[in-house]
Amino acid sequence: MPDEIVHLTAGGVSLVLDCRDRALPAIVHWGAALGDLDQVELRAVADADVMPVANNEADVPVRVAILPEPHRGWTGRPGLSGHRDGRDWSPAFTVTALDVTADSVTASAADRTAGLEVRITVEMLASGLVRTRAAVTNTADGPYTVDDLTVAFPVPSHAREVLDFAGRWGKERAPQRRELVVGTHEREGRKGRTGADAATVLSVGTPGFGFARGEVWGVHTAWSGNHRHVAERLATGRQVVGGGELLLPGEVRLERGATYEGPWVFAAYGDGLDDQARRFHRWLRSRPQHPTTPRPTTLNVWEAVYFDHDLARLTDLAERAARLGVERYVLDDGWFRGRRDDHAGLGDWYVDEDVWPDGLGPIVDRVRELGMQFGLWFEPEMVNEDSDLARAHPEWIMQADGRLPVRSRDQQVLNLSIPEAFSYLLERMTAIIGEYGVEYVKWDHNRDLVEAGTPGGGAAVHEQTLAAYRLMATLKDRFPGLEIESCSSGGARVDLGVLEHTDRVWVSDDIDPLERQQMHRWTQQLLPPEMLGSHVASGRNHTTGRVHDLAFRAGTAIVGHFGVEWDLAQATPAEETALAEWIALYREWRPLLHGGDLVRVDEVDDTRLVYGTVAPDKRQALFFFASVGRSEVSGTGRITFRDLDPDTAYRVDPVVIGSGDELVAPAWWSGDRVFPGSALGRAGLQPPLVPADCVVPFRLTAV
Repeated sequence: MPDEIVHLTAGGVSLVLDCRDRALPAIVHWGAALGDLDQVELRAVADADVMPVANNEADVPVRVAILPEPHRGWTGRPGLSGHRDGRDWSPAFTVTALDVTADSVTASAADRTAGLEVRITVEMLASGLVRTRAAVTNTADGPYTVDDLTVAFPVPSHAREVLDFAGRWGKERAPQRRELVVGTHEREGRKGRTGADAATVLSVGTPGFGFARGEVWGVHTAWSGNHRHVAERLATGRQVVGGGELLLPGEVRLERGATYEGPWVFAAYGDGLDDQARRFHRWLRSRPQHPTTPRPTTLNVWEAVYFDHDLARLTDLAERAARLGVERYVLDDGWFRGRRDDHAGLGDWYVDEDVWPDGLGPIVDRVRELGMQFGLWFEPEMVNEDSDLARAHPEWIMQADGRLPVRSRDQQVLNLSIPEAFSYLLERMTAIIGEYGVEYVKWDHNRDLVEAGTPGGGAAVHEQTLAAYRLMATLKDRFPGLEIESCSSGGARVDLGVLEHTDRVWVSDDIDPLERQQMHRWTQQLLPPEMLGSHVASGRNHTTGRVHDLAFRAGTAIVGHFGVEWDLAQATPAEETALAEWIALYREWRPLLHGGDLVRVDEVDDTRLVYGTVAPDKRQALFFFASVGRSEVSGTGRITFRDLDPDTAYRVDPVVIGSGDELVAPAWWSGDRVFPGSALGRAGLQPPLVPADCVVPFRLTAV
C-alpha cells in the first residue's frame, strides 16, 4: 500500500487524507495550504484531528470517512444507504487497493459479508478545487437497492454560518444565510432538473464572511436531475458538508456485477467568496471544451416576435441587428409544426410548412449573408399532448402507474430512456441542424419532472438525466463546433453536470436589469461571466413591467455573454446609436471580461453594488458602480477597486455612453485621474451622484 497519509495540494489549498488501517479515506485537513510535509508531519496532522471520547459516546474516537460509516460510530447521515431486501444495510468496508498520484487518490474497498464493493475517487484540480465521487458495486446474488450515496467533507468548528441560494422562476439564485446549528441543513432538489431554487453552492464559513475575506468551505453537486446538498453539525461538534444524487424509491437496483456511480461533488475552499468563485472559474476555463472563441454578440428574437413568425419581420430584425454589430441570430420557439402558441406542437420537430413554405432557408441564408451565425430553439425533452408525436406514441410520455402527471405549461415530459424516443429525437435534431448548418442550439426545458416514470415501471429521473446528457454529447460529436445553451425556464438547469455538454446558461427568463444585477452577482459564485447569457431587454420589461433606460439595460448586460432580446424596430435612432456603441464596447472588452478575475466589493449600503474584473497580470481592470435603489443619504461614500497591484499607478476613465445628463460628476473626473493601486483599493474614490437604476463603468489602465 502507498503512504498511509496522503497530501494533495494545488492553488493554495491542501487536502490531507488519512488512509491508515485499510479504512476508507478520511479528510483530516481541507483548507489553506500547509506547505511541504513529510510522512511524520502528516501523521501528526492526522493524529491531531482525533477527538477525545466524551461520556456516553462510542468507546473509540469516531472516524468520519468521505463516505461516512455508521459502524464506526458516525450518527449523522450515512454515506451509503441501501439494502438487500432489508439486509446488508450497514456495511463495513475494508480498503483492498489504494492508487495515489500527485493529484488524486482512488480507494477500492469491499465488504465480503454484505457482498458490496465501493470505489472512492478524490481529485485535486489545479485551481484548488477538490472533486470526489463514489461508486458502489453489488458482488452478491440478489438485487441490492441503493437509496442514497452521499459524500462528505469535514469542516472546522469555527465555520458556523451557512450560505446557499433559493429562488423561483424569474428570481433565480437569491442568497440566504443562517447559523449552522446542531442538526441538518438539507437542500433537496426533487424537480427532475436542477431547479430555480437550487442551493447551487452550499457554503459554510466563519460568521460574517464576505467577498474579500472570511474562510468558506462549499460544495456543489454536478448533476442536473434530483440532488441534495447537506450541511450537518452533530452533538459531538463534528461538522460536514456534502452532496450527491437524490434517488427516488427503487430507482437504482443493482443486480450482481452492476455498479452505480454517483455524480462528481465539487468542494471549494476560499478566503472569501471571490476566492472560492475564482476556483470554479479557473477550472472551467481550463477544460478543453471551454469556449475559446470570442463570445459572439447575440440577438434572440423571442421577446420581439414570440410565436408570430413572419419572414419579412424576422429578416428586418436580422438586418437591423447586423448594422449594430450583432454576430449571432437566434430563432426562438414557434418555427415547427402546429406551434402557434405554447399549447401544441412540442415534439413535432419539422419546419412548419404553413408558416415557412420554403423552409427556414430564406432566413438562414439572409442571416449568413449579413455575416452572422444562425441559432435555433429546441425543447427536446418535452411534448405537448396536442401533438402528432403524443398521439402516435402516448407510451413515450413519462408517467407513474398509468396516469399522466399534472400538466405544466400545457406540456408533459418525453421519456428519453425509451430507446425509440431517444432515436426519434436524435434523428429529428440531426436532420434540422444538418440541413440548415445550425451553429447554436438554445436547449430549453420548461417544466419540472413530476411523477417522472416509465409506464408500467418505476421512477426514471436518473435515466432521463443520463439520456439528456447522451443526446447533447451525440449531437456535439456529429456537429463539431456546435454550441448549446442550457435554458430551463430560464435558469433552472445551472450546474456543472450540464456544463460538461453546454457552452453557456440562460441565467433567467427575467431580463429586467435590476433583477439581473443580483442574479449575475450570485450566479458567478459558480460560473464565469462568459457562460452567463445576458441580454439587453425591452425598455418596458416584459416580466416585471419596469421601465429602464438603455444605459442601465446595456450596462448590466455587458458583464456576461452579451446579447439583445428587444424588438429593434421599436428603437429610436438615438437608441440604435447608443446600442451600437455598447456592442462595440463589449466586443472590445470581452477578452478581459471573459478572462479576468472576478471582484465583488463588500458594501454596507445595499442600494449600490461595486464589482469588476481584474486582468491576471493586473495591468488593466474594469469596474462597475451600480445604483440599485435610493439610499437614505445623498452621498453613499467612496467606492474602492479591490485586488489591483498596490505598487502600480492606474488611470481611471469613467465610461459614459449617451448624454450622461443624469450623472453629477465628482471633482476628480476633471483631473488627470491617475491614482496608486494601493489608494484605489483602500481609500477609494467618490462616485458620481446617480439616480436609482443606473450603472457606470470604469476602465482602469496601468500607467
